Amino acid sequence: MARLPGDPGPVRWLLFAIGFRLPPQHIDWVRHELTDAGWRGRTVLRHLAVILPVCAILAVIAAVLLPAPLWLILMTIALILSGSIFTVAAYADDIRATRLRQHGLKPPNDPDLGHPAH
Repeated sequence: MARLPGDPGPVRWLLFAIGFRLPPQHIDWVRHELTDAGWRGRTVLRHLAVILPVCAILAVIAAVLLPAPLWLILMTIALILSGSIFTVAAYADDIRATRLRQHGLKPPNDPDLGHPAH
């Protein structure tokens, strides 16, 4: 896949995935990342880039410190992982709108966002 103009590179991409705001020269990439086709999948992938290392660290700590069978530790980590993925998928529209506003972009008018009428 060709790199887009304003592509932040791996370090800034990871910072973006964590929640940091990118500098203005990356605004076109941010717009593409949050509005073009496949934005929901990219939102989940960004979340996985953050949560998988956290789950791995929790698994190692639990395996060393807890006197529990390995299958129980792995199932607990799987429950944490699946719950977080479900939450991100369920709130992807709100996450996208917040990230767009964070970068000074207007969220698309989507009646399916589920916001109550004011």
